[in-house]
Amino acid sequence: MKRELIVVFVAAVALYLPTSRYGFVQDDRAIIVSNPAAHSVGEAIGAFDDPYWPRESGAGLYRPMTILSYAVDWTLSGGRPGWLHLMNALWHGLAAVLFVCVMARWLPPLGAAAAGLVFAWHPVHVEAVASLVGRAELLVAVGILGAILATRRGWWLAAVLCAALAMFSKESGVIAGVVILLDQWLDPHPLTPSPVGRGGTNVKLWGGLAIVTLTFVAAWLAVGWVRESDAAAIFYGRGTWGRLAIALPAVLRAAWLLIWPASLSADYGPQTIPARTGGSLEALLGFCIVVLVPALALWCRRRAPAISFAAALAALSYMPTANLFFSSGVVLAERNLYLAVALPAAFVGVAATWLANRRDARQATVAAAILVVAAATRSFARLPAWQDNRAQLLTLLADHPESYRAHASAAAVLAGLHDTAGARREYRTADSLFDGDPYLTGARAIFLIGIGDTAAAAPLIARQTRTTVGERMSLRARFLLELARNHPAEAHAIADSAAMRWVGEKAWYSAHAR
Repeated sequence: MKRELIVVFVAAVALYLPTSRYGFVQDDRAIIVSNPAAHSVGEAIGAFDDPYWPRESGAGLYRPMTILSYAVDWTLSGGRPGWLHLMNALWHGLAAVLFVCVMARWLPPLGAAAAGLVFAWHPVHVEAVASLVGRAELLVAVGILGAILATRRGWWLAAVLCAALAMFSKESGVIAGVVILLDQWLDPHPLTPSPVGRGGTNVKLWGGLAIVTLTFVAAWLAVGWVRESDAAAIFYGRGTWGRLAIALPAVLRAAWLLIWPASLSADYGPQTIPARTGGSLEALLGFCIVVLVPALALWCRRRAPAISFAAALAALSYMPTANLFFSSGVVLAERNLYLAVALPAAFVGVAATWLANRRDARQATVAAAILVVAAATRSFARLPAWQDNRAQLLTLLADHPESYRAHASAAAVLAGLHDTAGARREYRTADSLFDGDPYLTGARAIFLIGIGDTAAAAPLIARQTRTTVGERMSLRARFLLELARNHPAEAHAIADSAAMRWVGEKAWYSAHAR
C-alpha cells in the first residue's frame, strides 16, 4: 500500500505545482494580505477571539486555525504567495493520502488508489486548492480524515486534536464526531473489539470530542455569528419555500458537478443558478437527490460500505452550506464540495475493484487510468482561471455572462480605470440580471455620486431604505449623497450614527468627509 500512497500524494501535489507562480486572488487579499493576524504566529494566536473576516466588514465567521496556518506560511516565506500556494498543494496531497487510507478498510490497494487519484484530480477541487482561501476546506478534510484513522487505532487524543483542527478551521468541521460514528457503524468486523472501546479510551474520546465541539460552537456563536451578512443576497426576504426554490436546484447542480464537471464557475449566484421564486423541475430533481443520497448510504452499508461511507460524508459535508434548513453565505461554491468528491471517487474505486475481480487487473487499471487522466486534464485546464484577479474575472465573464457578480466586479474594475461609460454599462447589466443585492445597489449609487450623477443615485438609495439588510452600505451612500448636495449637517449625523454601530466605520467616514 505504501507505493499507492506515494503515487496519490505525488499526483495530487504535481497537478497544482503551477499555482506556485500565482498571486493573491479576490478574498485572499482581505483574509491574508490585509490581515495582520495572518502575518505573524503571535498575532494569529492573539486573534483567536477575532472573526475570520475583518470586523469592519461585518461578515463574521470563525476559523482561527486557518488564519494560524497562513501566519506560519507568511512567517516562513516573507509573504510570498507562491509559498502559500505550494502549501495548499501539500495539504491537498495529505488529504488525498488520508482518503486512500480510509478507503483501504473496504477496498483493495488498486481500488483505493483509483479512488484516491479521482479525489486528487477531480476538477471541482481546483477552486479549493488554487484559491488560497480554500485552505479552510483542506484543513477540514485533513482533520476529519485524520480523526477517523486515529480513532481506528485507538489514539483518542490524536483523534480529538484532529477533530479540533477541522472545527476551528471551518464551521463545517463540526461534523467530525458524526463521521467517526459513521465509520464505526461501517466497521466490517463489528464483533471484534475495537481499540476505541478498550478501557476508558472510549469515554476519553467521546468526552474530548464533546468538549471540543461545545467549545467551538460557543466560540462561533460569540465571535463568528452575525445577523446581517450571514446569508447570500438571493435569500434576503425569502421564506422557507422561497429559500428551497433556490437551494434544491443548487443541490442538483452540485450533484452534476461531481459527476460531470465540464462547466465550472467561480460564482453560482443569480443567474448562474436562476433566481426562481417557485417550484421547478430542477427543484424536484434536487429533492430526489436529497432523499436518494442518504438512502444510498443505508442500502450500501453491507453491499458496498465504501460507497455508503462516501455518500454519508458527501451529504454531511455539504449540508452546512446547502441552504436546506437555513440560509448560508453562498448558493453554491465548488470549494464546499471538497469532501463530497469522496462519493464519485468511491464509485470509481468500487468499479475498479469489481472489474479487476471479474476480468483482470490490467483492464481495471486501464479503465481507471483513462478516467483519472481525463479528470486531471480538465483540472489542469481550469487552473489558469485562478492565476490572478484579471484571469478570474475574464474567465467568469467568458464562461458565465449570466452571472450578475461577474458584471458587478467588471463595473468596479472599470470604475477604477476611470472608464465611466463601461462602468455604467456593467452596473446596468448586473442590476438587470439581479436587483436584489443591496451591496451592489449601494456600490452603484456610490459610483454615480462619485461621477456627479446624484439624480441617478438618489432612486438607488431610496431602494436601499426599503430593507435593513445592507444598511451599512446604504448609510455610506446616503452620507456621500448629502455631502454632494451640500448638506454637511445631515451627512455628519449619518456618519456619527454609523460609527457608533459598526467597528471601523469612523475611519471610512473621516477619509471621505470634506
